[in-house]
Amino acid sequence: MTDNDFERILNSIYDKDLSEKKSWYSTVAQAYDRTRPRYPDTLLQQVWELAQLPPQARILELGCGPGIATTAFAEQGFRMVALEPSQEAVAIAQQHCQAYPDVEIVHSTFEEYAIAPTSFDGVLAASSFHWVAPEIRCPKAAAALKPQGKLILLWNVPPQPNQAVCEALRAIHEAHEPSLMNVISGRDHRENLTQFGQELEDSGLFTNIVFTHLIAEKTYSVHDYLALLSTLSPYIALDNQTRQNLFSDLRDTLLKTAGKIFPTTFLAAAHVAQKRV
Repeated sequence: MTDNDFERILNSIYDKDLSEKKSWYSTVAQAYDRTRPRYPDTLLQQVWELAQLPPQARILELGCGPGIATTAFAEQGFRMVALEPSQEAVAIAQQHCQAYPDVEIVHSTFEEYAIAPTSFDGVLAASSFHWVAPEIRCPKAAAALKPQGKLILLWNVPPQPNQAVCEALRAIHEAHEPSLMNVISGRDHRENLTQFGQELEDSGLFTNIVFTHLIAEKTYSVHDYLALLSTLSPYIALDNQTRQNLFSDLRDTLLKTAGKIFPTTFLAAAHVAQKRV
């Protein structure tokens, strides 16, 4: 299994047509909300300092999911229009955002949503920018922004247990589905972040591009860690029988090597860029 093989698998997932993208996370929306790590407060503070958004800034969010980043930005007093293609995730996001009257959750993809030019102070994508078609994401985001508006890309690399546990999990993946061996290490995800920074630069549409990151921690039970894995696209793409067999052996291995509850670490990161005038 080479790095290029893994990249081709990811690209085949993210290149799905809009109808498939709309329902991709539907069966795991609840697990996504429960187990995906939140963006660390320290990272968000860095983002707000870098972005220097005006008070009550109007922000367009792309693929808000269950509202993990939406509520964090709403708490700052920002006005949000949050797009989400999955109806199941929309329902969860609406529930989480009931306390924020200036947040509108819209059931739509970014590709399909009609946006008045230069109408937003910020465009936010929290672990979702890669789902937008490459030929659309930078040009349409820039068009939506006011002059000198800010594009904010948040990222959480999937949490990983310690090295010994990861090696045991990699052995299980090699036995069942070698194409997923690199998911556990998180290495390919980190390399992809560098590529997105370069994409912003190469587009010619943004300037003052800043990348910031930190290592965060989260504790999982075996049940919740497997639920977390079930929300990752390469696992969603597996056929049911392969997934069941893989997860059964992963569960046994985690209990033997990590215990019922164990710590994980993950890379949390952000790109902040200014629309070029």
